[in-house]
This record gives sequence, structure tokens and C-alpha cells, in this order.
Amino acid sequence: MHTSRRTLLAATAGAAAVVAVGGGPALAEDDDTGRLDDKKVRALISRMTLEEKVGQLFVMRVYGHSATAPDQADIDANLTEIGVRTAAELIAKYRVGGIIYFGWAHNTRDPHQIADLSNGIQKASLAQPRGLPVLISTDQEHGIVARVGKPATLFPGAMALGAGGSRTDARTAGRIGGAELRAMGIRQDYAPVADVNVNPANPVIGVRSFGADPQAVAGMVAAQVKGYQSAGVAATSKHFPGHGDTETDSHYGFPVIEHTEAQWAELDAPPFRAAIAAGIDSIMTAHIMVPALDPSGDPATLSRPILTGILRERLGYDGVVVTDSLGMEGVRTKYGDDRVPVLALKAGVDQLLNPPKLDVAWNAVLQAVRGGELTEARLDESILRVLRLKAKLGLLKDPYVTRRGVDRVVGISSHLKAADRIAERTTTLLVNSGGLLPLSRRTHRNVLVVGADPASPSGTTGPPTTVLGAALTELGFTATVLSTGTAPTEATIAKAVAAAQGVDAVLVGTYNVTAASSQRTLVNQLLATGRPVVALAIRNPYDVAQLPDVKAYLAAYSWTDVELRAAVRVLAGRADPVGELPVPVQKADKPTEVLYPVGHGLSY
Repeated sequence: MHTSRRTLLAATAGAAAVVAVGGGPALAEDDDTGRLDDKKVRALISRMTLEEKVGQLFVMRVYGHSATAPDQADIDANLTEIGVRTAAELIAKYRVGGIIYFGWAHNTRDPHQIADLSNGIQKASLAQPRGLPVLISTDQEHGIVARVGKPATLFPGAMALGAGGSRTDARTAGRIGGAELRAMGIRQDYAPVADVNVNPANPVIGVRSFGADPQAVAGMVAAQVKGYQSAGVAATSKHFPGHGDTETDSHYGFPVIEHTEAQWAELDAPPFRAAIAAGIDSIMTAHIMVPALDPSGDPATLSRPILTGILRERLGYDGVVVTDSLGMEGVRTKYGDDRVPVLALKAGVDQLLNPPKLDVAWNAVLQAVRGGELTEARLDESILRVLRLKAKLGLLKDPYVTRRGVDRVVGISSHLKAADRIAERTTTLLVNSGGLLPLSRRTHRNVLVVGADPASPSGTTGPPTTVLGAALTELGFTATVLSTGTAPTEATIAKAVAAAQGVDAVLVGTYNVTAASSQRTLVNQLLATGRPVVALAIRNPYDVAQLPDVKAYLAAYSWTDVELRAAVRVLAGRADPVGELPVPVQKADKPTEVLYPVGHGLSY
């Protein structure tokens, strides 16, 4: 593996340390502050070709586990979508400044492979004329959005941490999660989510948010920013100006947020202000329309009044602004794929993330500069911000990682134990009529586990019913597992009811239960057997409102193993429930009335 350290030359004590990067000119970092000498960076920018400058603004997906030798299916996908075979060819052709990793693109099989891929990408980029290191990013929010899975450490997601209420835990999760990403060569994480989830019907944010209270969310966001960035990873708060109050998923439609400017300032702005005060390295835009902030009908990603007027000028932010994925429908509704990147740059964006067709987007920016719609000076502003960030993250000194570094940091015992401890403090006991919980092995040894088995966020955990069964077995219970799905059929329900006849208790995992969901039928028929039924909301805590007859209800906020195992320790009395709702739960039949307020949480 290529692990060469960039040679550090210091002429005299206190002088600027000069770093030779690839075939490019030397860059300098100030010895005392670690900040990049802007003059040197500007000199570097001035020697870049226009094509290199355009490339530096793009962050692109690429298929494959290797930068130079991906599987044939990934080569085919790359040829179809990007017109190149490999990550190395992508870099050579477009000189992209960043690459984003996805599980579905086969970038994240295991920690050693990820480290090798990262090194291959850096080697390919530094081999180019005036080669610069690549800023590698991913969406590792933890909870229900995690691109890197086991054996890396997986933490509870945002709403779970919000239920735990500990900024220390939030910071620890960020620090450990960040350290593991950095060890694999990923130095920009698109987390934490800074959206305030005030709408229970929100289809895209939900448990990815820390909660519904703007000040509480702000505190958790600031803690996570400090955690990630103390580990040498750029945190990215998202989705500016705030995606918490929407009933449309911006992946598939164009949401409109009807908050007044005063409501925005009170509800949506505080977490972003807190992130900026905490020194956030990057902020991601939202593909949403906020008429009160910009009446033009443009999405925030393409809005100069929002990105420059509010984010840059009013909030005083001068870090990197990255778009949400340009392949999402919310940003493509009004303009074509050739106009979107140009308008985003005109609005004040620095990084253009994952356009559906890179050749269209890249050439559109190039032509906009050649035709005078964009100036080269405007590109230089963004490139300066991107290079400052690369310098801060140490990429200009040494962009490489080692397998030994992976083994020393990723998924080590102390990290896994920390995740277990934090998860235990997030489980929330919502209902416990008649003191059914904690379940005792003496009186309720035989437990039937049924429920939904949504796909693992990272592809490496679950399925949830199996994890719950195994966790009960570890604690001395006898567990029988029957997966019933998110929409159980009559036959499946009958099978579950039959299986419940001979057991002492039933544990059912619920997932986004609605008034019309057959999960309600399943639970009600299980209750009719007379067996004690314990329900565990494995995603939205709002499920509890749809199942009022359940005598014991817990919320885990996600279905990754760490949260499910913690919930079992709580229901078995091995840990006390200390989590408190970070969002209100409204009554199912009267949504204007609150069933359980923010802060609700029972204990034993």
C-alpha cells in the first residue's frame, strides 16, 4: 500500500512549513496556527487551468470498491452514468475536488477496503499535473443513515441522542465516529442534521433530527460539530435553511416551507447559528422553497437571498457551502441539469454535490465562465474555501491512511462499549401500565418476538427481530422470532397469534404505524390473546399514539443493533430507562392535542 508521508521542510524555527504536493507547487501552512497561508493558496489557484478550477468544485459519486480495479458491474455502471471506468479515470478526466462514498455504489464494504479505496483515490489525484488531494465525504449520521457499517462503531442517531439529552454523549459519539471515518480516509461527514423536526408527518427527516425544540437541537448540533471536528473530520450541518417542517420528501418532490421570517428565526435558525458559533466547517443546502425568505420560487440551493444574503451576510458564515445531491427532484423541478450548477454557484455555493450527469454539469459551469455569466474570480472564491478546508484537515500534508491505523481505531472495544453505554441512555419508556416492565425471566421467560424488519441502514446490521431475539437470549430469556413485516397479511397475523399461545410475553417491533396500517391489526389481535404485549417503536416514537391499548411501550428511534440491544437491556431491567421524548407525540384522533409532551419518559 502507498503510505508515503509528505516530506516536511522547515527552513528555520517559526518559518512556514512547506509541503510539496504531487506534481504541484509547494503549499505552506503556518507552524504556529496550522492555518494555510492564503497567499500561497492564491498563487496555487492562479496556476490552475480553468478546467481544473471547475473540477475542484464538484463532489461526485463513483462505483467500485477500488480506485483502479473495480468489479465489472461497477465499471459498467460508471461507463453508463459518468462515461469513465474507474475513480482514477474520473479524477483524470474531470479533476474533481471531492468524492462521496455510498454503500449502494460498493464503496464501503469493510474498513480496510475503504482505506485502500481512499488511498487509491488520493494517489490517482496527486499523480495529475498540479495534483491536489481529494476531499472524501459520506453521509454517516448514525441511526437510520449510515454508509459505513460494522465492524465500524455505529452510534444511536440524532433523535435517540436528543432523547438522551446529553451533550457530552453527543460530542463523544461525534468524536469517536469522526476518528473512525478519518482512519478510513473520509474527512468530511455530512452530519449532524440541524433540522428541527416540528412536523410528525415529515417523511425525510423525522428521527434524523435531534428533536422539536430549537434550543435543545442547537445544543446537540454544537456538541456534535465539536466532536467530529476535534477528530479532524469536517462536520456538515444540514439542510439550510431548515427542512424540519415539510410533508414532502425533497428526493422525490419540491417541498414548500410556509414559515414566516419570524418563525424561521425562532424555529429553524438556532441550530445553524449554533453550528456556526461552534466553528462548523461546512453547511449543506436544502432543496426546499421558503417564500418568506425568497419569494422567487427558487429552491434554497439556488437562492442568492438565502445562501448569500442570510447565510453568508446575516449569519456571518464564511465556511464551505455544499449543495444537497443535485440528483434530487427538489432541485431539478424548475431548471434543467445544465442550469442548476451555474445557478447554485451564483447563489453562493462552493461544492456541487453528485450531479446526475457530471459531463452536463461540468461543461455548463465551464461554458458559463467562458461566456461571461460566471467570472473566474467567483470560482476562485469557492476554490479558496475548499482548499482552506483541505489544509485544515491535513490533506495537503498527508492524505494517506494505513491499515494499521484502521486496526488501531475502527470498531475497537472501547468505542463499541461507549456506543452501548450511550444507547442505553437514549431508550425511552413511554407507557408501563400495571408495572409490566421490567420483564422478569422468572415470570416471563418465554418471549415471542414479532415485528417489522426494515433493511439495515448500513447493510450490516439486523434484521431487527433477530437482534431482539438474540439480545433476550443473552439475558437468559427463551426467545422465538417471527418476522411479520411492515404490512403483515392476514395469514402472517394468524401465524403470529398462533405462536403467541404458548409464550409468557410478546415483544413487537413497530415501524411507522399509521391509522390504516395492518401493524395495528397485528398488535390488537396479539393483545386479544391475553398475553402481555410489549411494543418497541424501532423508528418514529409517534407509533405509540396509534396503539393506545398496549400496556408497555418503548422507543428506540432506530433499528440498528446498538439501539435494539440497549432497548432489550432496559425492558429486562438490566438498565433503567432514562430517555425522554425530544418531540411531542400528538393524539392519533386529535392531532391538535398532545398525548405525550417533550420531556415525557417513565422510569422504574
